[in-house]
Amino acid sequence: MAFMGDMISPSPLWQNGPSPGAFYNFPGNSNHGPLSHINQDFRAHSAAPITTTTTVIGIKFDKGCVIAADTLGSYGSLARFRDCPRVLKVNDLILLGSGGDYADYQYLRDIIEQKIIDEQCIGDGLQLKPKSLHCWLTRVLYNKRSKMDPLWSNYVVAGIQDGEPFLGAVDKLGTAYEDAAIATGMGAYMATPLLRDVLDKGPLNEESAKALARKCMEVLYYRDARSFPRYQLGVVTAAGVTVEEPTEIGQNWTLAHMIHMK
Repeated sequence: MAFMGDMISPSPLWQNGPSPGAFYNFPGNSNHGPLSHINQDFRAHSAAPITTTTTVIGIKFDKGCVIAADTLGSYGSLARFRDCPRVLKVNDLILLGSGGDYADYQYLRDIIEQKIIDEQCIGDGLQLKPKSLHCWLTRVLYNKRSKMDPLWSNYVVAGIQDGEPFLGAVDKLGTAYEDAAIATGMGAYMATPLLRDVLDKGPLNEESAKALARKCMEVLYYRDARSFPRYQLGVVTAAGVTVEEPTEIGQNWTLAHMIHMK
């Protein structure tokens, strides 16, 4: 009995790692087992997006990038909110576009804007760069999905990095990539062929890129039931970032009577 009393309890299987019957604990979390949790720790996670937005178009041209997105927030299949801007000027180097759950975009937008304010308060003359924001979004979205509580949104980051245009995308799983043409949502199926067909013919200038973005938004309005005829267009170059006021698409439904569903 004395021998049994002198036994030392075994060490944890894996520090900050999974314990039998427990969820994975991230570094810095001292809770290693289910008994250390209380009822308040087990809260409902978001199972689906509520108010959603659709495609974001991103195009890289010779001196910068263009981002375009409409202003509709859909409540299920209802075109409920018609003034939901989602093309954001982050600073003089970065332009951000978002698709998916609008509330999740607002949540991250507030955090990003506070980061910019904190940066300005330091006063060292340095600015957040697009690759840094792209990497940060990747980590945030991947961390949230690892907790089974994802942010139901995707992002297109455009900017100028060391004098060169940068265009990258991040989805709700934390999957990230860079490309010269990016389209999220339904645009990934309907606009990507248009973008690649034009870009394969050679580099674009600013006016050509803006015209291509407008063409894609028009095609998506006719083909995507969750799109809207009012959209925003933003441009980032070495001279800075500009976000235009919402623009209306010129509609032409004269051929509608010729379209029949089979």
